[in-house]
Amino acid sequence: MAERVSEEEELESVAATTPGMLRLLLGNRVAVTAGLVVIAFFAIGLLAGVLTPHDPNAQHPEAIRAAPFWRADADARFLLGTDSLGRDLLSRMMYGARVSILLGVVVVLLTLVVGAGLGMLAGYFRGRFDVVMSRVVDTLLAFPFLIFALAIMAATGPNLVALVLALAFKGWVDFYRVARGDVLAARAADYVTAARGLGASTPHILLREILPNIVPPLIVLATLRMATIIIAEASLSFLGIGVPPSIPAWGTMVADGRADVGSAWWIATFPGLAILALVLSVNLFGEGLRDVLDPRMRKT
Repeated sequence: MAERVSEEEELESVAATTPGMLRLLLGNRVAVTAGLVVIAFFAIGLLAGVLTPHDPNAQHPEAIRAAPFWRADADARFLLGTDSLGRDLLSRMMYGARVSILLGVVVVLLTLVVGAGLGMLAGYFRGRFDVVMSRVVDTLLAFPFLIFALAIMAATGPNLVALVLALAFKGWVDFYRVARGDVLAARAADYVTAARGLGASTPHILLREILPNIVPPLIVLATLRMATIIIAEASLSFLGIGVPPSIPAWGTMVADGRADVGSAWWIATFPGLAILALVLSVNLFGEGLRDVLDPRMRKT
């Protein structure tokens, strides 16, 4: 038992430093591979305007439903083929990566700031504010996330701003609960009591003493939440109430290819595989971060 405790203490001491965290993360081959895949998607999304061989919305009537490059009936101009309107599938997928990643990052950052901020205030001050926020959170948790977003988008129609707000309106709840719980535990800690006794102001205690100690679980949650946001955006776009039709999006591309699955399977399959690869990689990388930032949760 003593040996087991000493091993855990040694692991926590290694993970307590930035170089130690980096070594632990690099030692997880699955997380590193997943992280490289996520970085590749980010790079493709950011450089889509440079990398795409064609205009993603340009139609080529002479090459409608052109096959991928390895088939005998392929068109050499279109590596992954074209859709039912003759638009280059590869170019549209590259721009779709930009849409998914941009929406994921914006929504996660927005929900992180709002949820963590409110959670810290509720956990530290308690009182009536905490009671009111708890009732609000309980009310929001009663509604399924996707159904909630569906209702908002059905009322507003395809719109990027409305999509961000629909995905973020309830998404902050998870960050709120994590931040509130950690602050409740930290507010009675010795270092907070000492800072309060030395006359430190409340903003100083919250931002300089408590916040650094609750950042790791928030980072892990933000990473995992991004995968959820990407899936939600793709689902809403698939239903035609997410990203506007004029903007290439993976969910819209999958929906456009449903009618041609038997004859032109690549139209829906390639965007679907892109969603799978990005979401799976984000989740695996998030699990790797969790193992590093919380050594007690590492697999043994």
